[in-house]
Amino acid sequence: MPAVSIKPDIYWIGVNDRITDLFEGLWPITNEGVTYNSYLINDEKKAIIDLMKSFKGDEYFAQIDEITDVSKIDYIIINHMEPDHSGLLRTLRRISPKVTLVGSAKTKKLLEDFFSIRNNVEVVGDGDKLSLGNRTLQFFMTPFLHWPETMMTYDPSDRILFSCDAFGGYGAIRGAIFDDLCENADFYEKEALRYYVNIVANYSPRVLSAIEKLADIPVDVIAPSHGLIWRGNSSRIVDLYKKWAEYATEKTEPGVTLVYGSMYGNTDVVMNAVAQGISRVGVPVEIFDAARTHVSYILPSLWTKRGVMIGAPTYEVSLFPPMADVLNMAVRKRIKNKKAAYFGSYGWSGGALREMQKIIEPLKWDLTDTFEFLGAPTEEDIKKAEEFGARFAELVKKED
Repeated sequence: MPAVSIKPDIYWIGVNDRITDLFEGLWPITNEGVTYNSYLINDEKKAIIDLMKSFKGDEYFAQIDEITDVSKIDYIIINHMEPDHSGLLRTLRRISPKVTLVGSAKTKKLLEDFFSIRNNVEVVGDGDKLSLGNRTLQFFMTPFLHWPETMMTYDPSDRILFSCDAFGGYGAIRGAIFDDLCENADFYEKEALRYYVNIVANYSPRVLSAIEKLADIPVDVIAPSHGLIWRGNSSRIVDLYKKWAEYATEKTEPGVTLVYGSMYGNTDVVMNAVAQGISRVGVPVEIFDAARTHVSYILPSLWTKRGVMIGAPTYEVSLFPPMADVLNMAVRKRIKNKKAAYFGSYGWSGGALREMQKIIEPLKWDLTDTFEFLGAPTEEDIKKAEEFGARFAELVKKED
């Protein structure tokens, strides 16, 4: 894509990534893609805010050349040091060796650790300003969103907040980079939620602190490092992030995430009966096969839904391994205080329930009910399973 004007003399110079399979080497983006949003301010002093990962360099530098000579860049403002933000740093410094790098005190240390860079580094603190000539930028420290050095950059002239990873999301740009020109905003909001839970959720208190800190700053445009630029309704993405952050400690949505696994179909049969019981009560349910769905897609439902229904057989006197993987990631992401229930089959010995209880103990989930059956389910088992699902749905529904 060519450079895109956001405001006079302010440009998006990012790239689409439809090549990478795993974001951070972990989260699938094969179908969705992602953007690396970098920004150029063409003032008396020329500044780039955030770079990008070390690929598509020719495309990236060609965008800069549309606006100014790359060698004339005065400042690189480093909101975040993660390599998807800083990967082209060495290359740019070779082209413009006198460029000044601007970042937090912790950024200075990380520049040395990652790139052995010690010279031409300017440290800024909370509220500090940098004049570019016709406009002055201001910096706000937002540590642990989601690394300790992270900050945001604010342009009061055009009321643009360059928000780094906060307010970002997965999803390559499909022609329209601005929210008000986007015809499929639902896709980007869904991918923003998945990105939030995958990347940011552990730092939800920091999200709320940052939103409170910036509450009195007038913002017309939110320009994150990934995903859409929000200019038509910039408060929309802030409101969504606030809601998702509050889910860490407050009441979530009245729905059930049903995660199941089945070796030979026995648990699968019962799963369908359990789902019927939940739906009969009128509670929304999302269903995921733990063995065939990457946990990246399951986590958003676990984060937002009030109830968790777990269905898995015993495997070698333990919990079905794909289910254990999902639950262990829920522990890592601190998805706490859910209502939960468990069902599953076993053969000569149980063990799945015992291991599941041990895994979820740190999450303080309220395990309200369990239903285990031996071998293949009987007709009576299937009837019991539907009632089991309905009882659980009623408990979830009562929380409203």
